[in-house]
Amino acid sequence: MHDYVSDLRALVGHRPLILPGAAVLLTDEEGRVLLLARADTGGWGLPGGLMEPGERLEDTGRREVREETGLSVGELQLFGVYSGAEQFYRYPNGDEIHNVTVVYRAPLPEGSTPQVEGRENTDWRFFPPDRPPTTLIAPEKPILADYARAAARSPRPGTATAT
Repeated sequence: MHDYVSDLRALVGHRPLILPGAAVLLTDEEGRVLLLARADTGGWGLPGGLMEPGERLEDTGRREVREETGLSVGELQLFGVYSGAEQFYRYPNGDEIHNVTVVYRAPLPEGSTPQVEGRENTDWRFFPPDRPPTTLIAPEKPILADYARAAARSPRPGTATAT
C-alpha cells in the first residue's frame, strides 16, 4: 500500500485524498478496546489501515491487525462505516486524508498477547471505551464514542454492536 499512496502523493502532494480503509475494535473479556500508540502521529488509534488495490475490506482489517499486533483474528462483525468531516485528518507531515473507514469488531483471540513491531506502532494498551486516552487521534473519537454507547446498552462486556 505504501507504494500506491506514495505514487498518489507524488502526483497530488499534500492535497486531500479520499481513501478507504478498515479498523478493528479488538476487545478483551472486560470489554476494553485495544489501542495502539502510533509512530506517525504520536496519538493512539485502533488497529487498522488503508485498503490495498484489489483487497476486500474484511481482509484489510485482518491484515492490519496481523501486521500491527501479530494477532490473527477470526470472524469479524461489522460495527459501522465512518466517513464525512469527522474522518478528515492532517498528518504531522502535512498529508491530508478523508478516511472512509469500515469498522469491525472482534474479540481478542483467547490466550494471545499483542506485539508491536515499532515502525508503525510503539505501544499497546486496553482502554475502557468510555475513557480513551486524551491523545486519541481525531478520526477514532466518533468510533470509540459509538462503541462506548453500544457497550453501555449491551448485556455483556465485549458484545456491543452499532445500531
